[in-house]
Amino acid sequence: MGLINNLKDKFNKAEFTVAPQKKLKTLSKEFLDAFDLQLVFYKGSVIADGDLTLAALNKKTTKEVKAKADGLKIKGSTKVGDAEKMFSTNFGVTVQIKDKAGKICVPNGITIGQAARGEYDK
Repeated sequence: MGLINNLKDKFNKAEFTVAPQKKLKTLSKEFLDAFDLQLVFYKGSVIADGDLTLAALNKKTTKEVKAKADGLKIKGSTKVGDAEKMFSTNFGVTVQIKDKAGKICVPNGITIGQAARGEYDK
């Protein structure tokens, strides 16, 4: 069953695209709608204000946020850790992907599709 689900993830139409001018809360909601998982943005070690855009976050953090970077696309077949690294590399922001309730960070070694289906030890 796991192999079939992993193949489905590769062809699933659910895709998440990041546009740097969107508010963080909008990006988080779109991620939740696409994958049934929470995407949490951080300003240092504190959760960032959802009303900020990636560009506005740049003014509020010591880490340089690359708000002019091109958007990136994330699919269900993307590993959680790779998706989190994409945000750091492309936008200079720290994110964590959590379960739907936003309570548990999902493991970095599984795909977003597996995380959405709860295929990990909780």
